[in-house]
Amino acid sequence: METIALNTTTQSRRAKRSTVNAKTTRIPSKTKANIEHSTPLVPSTQSTTAKRLVSTKDLSREEWLAVRKQGIGSSDAAAACGIHPYLSMLELWMIKTGRMTSDLDESIAGYSPLYWGNTLEPMVAKYYQEHTGNKVRRVNAVLQHPDPEQHFMLANLDYAITGSDEVQILECKTAGEHGAKLWKHGVPLYVTCQVQHQLAVTGKNAAHICVLLCGHEAKIYKVERDEQLINSILWHERLFWQYVETDTPPTPDHSESAARALKQLYPKPKPSSKIDLSADDGANSLFEQLLSYRDYMQELEERHDKVKHQLQTLIADNEVAVFDKGAISWKRSKDSIGLDSKAIIKAHPELLAKFSKTKQGSRRFVLLNA
Repeated sequence: METIALNTTTQSRRAKRSTVNAKTTRIPSKTKANIEHSTPLVPSTQSTTAKRLVSTKDLSREEWLAVRKQGIGSSDAAAACGIHPYLSMLELWMIKTGRMTSDLDESIAGYSPLYWGNTLEPMVAKYYQEHTGNKVRRVNAVLQHPDPEQHFMLANLDYAITGSDEVQILECKTAGEHGAKLWKHGVPLYVTCQVQHQLAVTGKNAAHICVLLCGHEAKIYKVERDEQLINSILWHERLFWQYVETDTPPTPDHSESAARALKQLYPKPKPSSKIDLSADDGANSLFEQLLSYRDYMQELEERHDKVKHQLQTLIADNEVAVFDKGAISWKRSKDSIGLDSKAIIKAHPELLAKFSKTKQGSRRFVLLNA
């Protein structure tokens, strides 16, 4: 670990705020009314010392997961705001309401990013201490925001920095080859959201993030408390927690995470059931958008294929074509040998009964008469 980059800013605060604020969600009227009549998000006049909700020193995994369901942790913050790159607001809602478990909670030891993150965390903290001179200590507790209006805000800190007036929290991160791309231009927005959430809960002024990239490069960034960004995060988290408390699913986004959540939320339709949405203006508007996007995608696919075929004509018998902005490979793949299962079953039908395996069906989304 040769490199250390100590930055005082990760990206412009205006850019950070606009990105968080741009992620809006359709609010059910009941939920919206609850939020509009709640306490405005203004700096609290109460104690800024976080409440130690529960000690994690002797907490079992099951107990720890149960505590996590009581509120929004710092690692949940970006998903609750709708800006997490891997976890949608809908999937987080499913986890908080007990409808599904997190993939991170079930990751395979020795393989998952979470496993290696936990394993390498002490080494990252050791590097940080050696290269900054700051001393750190473990915080073996789940912390809760001291303001009752923000009781849903929880935080697990990796480390507290002791004896420093400049910075008080250390967040340790590890990123592999894929995850390192998110750090190309500094601290990713979802990590900034996580750290600002920690600063909001603890009342602290600044945090250091020490990230190990691809196992051989370490960087240190400073994130200072941003009240406007924190207020934006608070508003989005308050909205999300209303969804949890009212058991109302938030509007899904385009992500694979949302698709996973929908499959678990509505796994099996009622046989021969039908819902008439022809009088629902909102539903009809969404359906018209779907038709429009389908036609547009078909048109784009046709344009794409036309250009592709023209380029194939120019490439002709060559394997590679080079252009001023890139290249195209048009090679033949190696021959492969496959198993003709239909022929085998036809010749030996008894094998089907002996080695058959039932594959569970899934719901298909198909446009009818359109």
